Amino acid sequence: MLVANPFSVTRYLFAFIWENPATFEKKSLHLGKTLQLLEEGAKKKEQQPSPWSPTQTPLALSAFLNHETQYYYQNKRKPDIIFHRSRTIQNSNLLRLRHLEMLSPGLREFQENLTAHLTPWHRSFQFWIRAADIYTTYKVCQFRAGFVKDAEKREAMWERQHELAADKMYSLCSDLGGLFLKAAQILGKPDLAPAAWVRRLVTLCDKAPVTPFEVVCSILEKELGQTFTKMFESFDAEPIGSASIAQVHRARLRCEKTDVAVKVQHPGVQQLMMIDIHNVQAFVLFLQKTDIKFDLFSLTKEVEKQVGYEFDFLREAEAMERIRHSFHANNKKVPVLVPHVIRDMVTRNVVVMEFINGIPIMNLGDEIAKRGIDPRGKLAAVAKQKILKNLTLAYGQMILRDGFFHADPHPGNILICKDSEVSLLDYGQVKQLPDDLRLGYANLVLALADKDPSRATQSYKELGIETLSTCADEEKELFELAVRMFDTKLPPGVTMISPFCEGSSLNKVAVQNFPEELFSVLKTMQLLRGLSVGLGINYSCAEQWRPIAEEALFRAGRLKGVLIITQHCCFQKCWQSTETWLLETNV
Repeated sequence: MLVANPFSVTRYLFAFIWENPATFEKKSLHLGKTLQLLEEGAKKKEQQPSPWSPTQTPLALSAFLNHETQYYYQNKRKPDIIFHRSRTIQNSNLLRLRHLEMLSPGLREFQENLTAHLTPWHRSFQFWIRAADIYTTYKVCQFRAGFVKDAEKREAMWERQHELAADKMYSLCSDLGGLFLKAAQILGKPDLAPAAWVRRLVTLCDKAPVTPFEVVCSILEKELGQTFTKMFESFDAEPIGSASIAQVHRARLRCEKTDVAVKVQHPGVQQLMMIDIHNVQAFVLFLQKTDIKFDLFSLTKEVEKQVGYEFDFLREAEAMERIRHSFHANNKKVPVLVPHVIRDMVTRNVVVMEFINGIPIMNLGDEIAKRGIDPRGKLAAVAKQKILKNLTLAYGQMILRDGFFHADPHPGNILICKDSEVSLLDYGQVKQLPDDLRLGYANLVLALADKDPSRATQSYKELGIETLSTCADEEKELFELAVRMFDTKLPPGVTMISPFCEGSSLNKVAVQNFPEELFSVLKTMQLLRGLSVGLGINYSCAEQWRPIAEEALFRAGRLKGVLIITQHCCFQKCWQSTETWLLETNV
């Protein structure tokens, strides 16, 4: 029996792992197309393919790869991978025989599943190689910096390291996409990451892959049960936005003659994102043991749960309508605009909603400049203040009063509309807080607003946050940590809250247990802080939310001596409080 040289197959597959995902997919498609052409040739000659068995796969694949190498050399082209010809394949007749063996149904199934089976392994390998590279270079820089006494030289050394690591992190997020594009949105915040990281990662907001228009049409017809032309009078082939999970197109409904936004889920993404999450979970467990004194693993478990929810557009549509109804029921003027859902055009993979015209908040400065207004002048400051006021009120109501909130306020999900109105998009990540956590957080908000370390320490216990500190003034450090985690205002002289910064509270206080349910609040506060820093305004959400927190505790019977006539009175008080602060803010 002929035995193929396994080295050919091994090198071919191993080389696949080292390729970036785009090249890997192209090579796999090339393999499939070549096999298809061979099969068509065999049918024309009316040749019956020989029976296939799994044990023949290495031999047939080895023959194909050797043939590919020979083709490259005959055409004077350098092959991407050089394969060793199998010693058992001596002549072209045998080679043709092996090609015929590859035409059987068994191999066709093999070729279809090749990419599907190797892609998870490939992504994991890519992640670990790149993450280890970034981590190792930082540890080496940290070791070398310990021997440099000159502060300026040490700072320059770290700047070079940040620049190199930023390029590597950009490549990791850009090449792998999926979950890592979401990670880039969080890491690319000026108050959390070095400036070099922010400059590189902020450009990834619109770098998500795009599903071809033909595939989008097919998905819409299958999901909504109607022909494309019957549903839409017009439909923009180019998406107005594409994220890691879905993309959005602008269209016009044929029946209602209204403009809508059509959100279509990318096919085949969910499995890969789950693989990414499991890799990240393993990595953060390592970081917890070596560098970061924070319960990161619980946070990643909550991310896993939330990402799973994001793939259910039926749930997203319900969340959108619930938040929209709450804003209209409890405010004379809604603080933010929420798109209206077209109820009969929603499935698990597709959601059609009202189209809201506006500009992304990240483009606000450019838009102001285009209109001949100084982006740093008083007129621009008033517009920014109104935007921040609306977001502050909206999130105060969602988190503290309703306990049900939009948990992904990154810049790509915020539109600025006419008269500085704000629209909040993408309700895939929403969170329902249990009442005990909602009221515990309201108590912490009052502690932060009153600058009361003792009350903040009590709130830690109420929220289930377990800490370990050896500091002499533990209450002070716990309060500073609470400010960094749950308020938008940076402490005096602090420009970054990274746990790697010198003087960070996380270097003095270990967070041994952090409730998974509270992670969405933590992430939301970090994103709101990033927005305020980006707008050039350093303010405290806790101070502005005091009236809403007082109302929540009063209605639960936990706060006495506070006169709250109606919730409208409370919200009006918050509006006036916020407005007074904004007018006094030096922007």
